[in-house]
Amino acid sequence: MTEQSHPTASADPTADPGQVIAFQGVPGAYSHLACREAYPDLSPVSCESFEDAFAMVKEGRAGLGMIPIENSVAGRVADIHHLLPDSGLHIIGEHFQRVRHQLLAVPGTKIEDLKVVHSHQQALSQCRQMTRDLGLETMVHADTAGAAKEVAERGDPAHGAIASSLAGETYGLATLRSHLEDVIGNTTRFVVMAQRPSEPDPHAGPAMTTFVFQVRNVPAALYKAMGGFATNGVNMVKLESYQLGGQFTATQFYADIEGHPAQKNVERALEELQFFCTKLKLLGVYPAHPYRHES
Repeated sequence: MTEQSHPTASADPTADPGQVIAFQGVPGAYSHLACREAYPDLSPVSCESFEDAFAMVKEGRAGLGMIPIENSVAGRVADIHHLLPDSGLHIIGEHFQRVRHQLLAVPGTKIEDLKVVHSHQQALSQCRQMTRDLGLETMVHADTAGAAKEVAERGDPAHGAIASSLAGETYGLATLRSHLEDVIGNTTRFVVMAQRPSEPDPHAGPAMTTFVFQVRNVPAALYKAMGGFATNGVNMVKLESYQLGGQFTATQFYADIEGHPAQKNVERALEELQFFCTKLKLLGVYPAHPYRHES
């Protein structure tokens, strides 16, 4: 699969925007791979930044956006929690993408030729054991596929890249080693963004609800705010905090819960949460991905 085999990684001005899905990174990125696996009938379009990917969807130049939010090894993706609430978009789905890192280099390279390995910071952190074992210097890039592209352009056997098999195919690189990640089962969770919400039928199957909230700056405010989820039997699978506006007193929380707001227990839990909030914003209600029940 070469770059010529997948021309949809770059924008086609004649394409129907509803058939386009935007992702951050260059062709061959794991986000590109996620687009192909989750929406094989859509045309993936690469964007330089997350802001650009959000803008494509908000402005109607793409029907969907595929946005990585967290990795099972490296944790949350930087800046996404700040960008999501103000994007003006809605989460309509999620996708779990297995990460299978490859050590890529120009054809003819031997392992002992390598001196430097290029990749995204998260990919490098997920393959520390391999880089230590080989004694490689690391160079950080904005994304894994961009690192592979640079290695291909350099043509220097002393330089390799950690990236996807799709990146290797796209830029004509050879695979020296496969499945480099330190932890088996390394997986990235993506959220699928759209202009309009698309809530599933509450009776159609397991659903997820994502929201952000701020609590009053008083003792035990978070404890009290969370109480409604416990008393109503609502499972909160993710809760993260981050500071706003550079202030240590302005904290916003991001949460994922199992269930649909139309279900009575979820409705009651959200109502109780509002008693202790200065802000509550729903980001999306969407079907739970089957991976949640397989893992």
